[in-house]
Amino acid sequence: MSCCAFTIGHTRNNRCKSFLILQVLTAASLAALFSVPASAQSQQNHPAQQQGAQEEDLINPDRPGIADGSNVIGAQRFQIESGIQEEFRRRGDVREHTFFVPTLLRFGIDSHWEARIEGDTFTRVTTFDSANRTNHISGFAPLSIGFKYHIYNSNGDHQISLGTIVRVFPPWGSKEFRTQHLTGDIRLAADWNLAPSLKLSVNPNIGVGRFEDDKGRLFTAGLFAMTLNYLPNKKLNPFIDLGVQSPEKANGKTAAILDSGVAYIIGRNLQIDASIGTRVHGDTAPQPFLGFGISWRSKSFQRERRHD
Repeated sequence: MSCCAFTIGHTRNNRCKSFLILQVLTAASLAALFSVPASAQSQQNHPAQQQGAQEEDLINPDRPGIADGSNVIGAQRFQIESGIQEEFRRRGDVREHTFFVPTLLRFGIDSHWEARIEGDTFTRVTTFDSANRTNHISGFAPLSIGFKYHIYNSNGDHQISLGTIVRVFPPWGSKEFRTQHLTGDIRLAADWNLAPSLKLSVNPNIGVGRFEDDKGRLFTAGLFAMTLNYLPNKKLNPFIDLGVQSPEKANGKTAAILDSGVAYIIGRNLQIDASIGTRVHGDTAPQPFLGFGISWRSKSFQRERRHD
């Protein structure tokens, strides 16, 4: 799950074109400033799992945590991360239940770059009024196009990795889910091997976005997310998440959510996950929400040819 994607139905938020161009230029400047040779990079997102080229190469998706990882999936690889998510909200006597299928497609370009397509895809919103009458709305939420660039990777026990993620949401969507403006966000993602002896790592994200609220008004918001990972072995990853967005809508409050879950890798290229969380501050975030997911990575086409 991408950083602070909880606000107003996840990725229905978007950004204005001029603000996006400025942020893309900022990302490019950061990449040029901190870029290091590709040989310093491994394929894992979380530093505690970065054991060097000799270790087993395992899938490490950006889901299910709120914060995304800093590393890319690798050259000539394809990865799909999808699942189902349910969110529950209450406004006075009206209850709302949202079901959607968050999906992220990742296309590996080289050891530093990947292209990304992301969105909530099929979405269904059911509302219940005080008389318990129901109303259903379903359709497709906007999709984003973007990229991730891996900037830097250090060595040592307390390994640190840095990357940047840029997303652009064109004004697209079906029926009530359609947005009116071009919007998006930019984030700096980091992975830090916090306590190797305790098998703990943290995955912070910080960024800024230009979003559209449920009344079609554009606003700028600061983004922050932090995932704490406990890694008892290479394939099991229990975690705790915190996500913050300020403001949550035009002239709105600060929104914050907290969740926890677990991910487990089956084999090398398949991961399953489950998580549950709730709003701890603000008005628009769900209270509670839960999700289940699956991620699959293709083998490296380049490696397959080498083995022929």
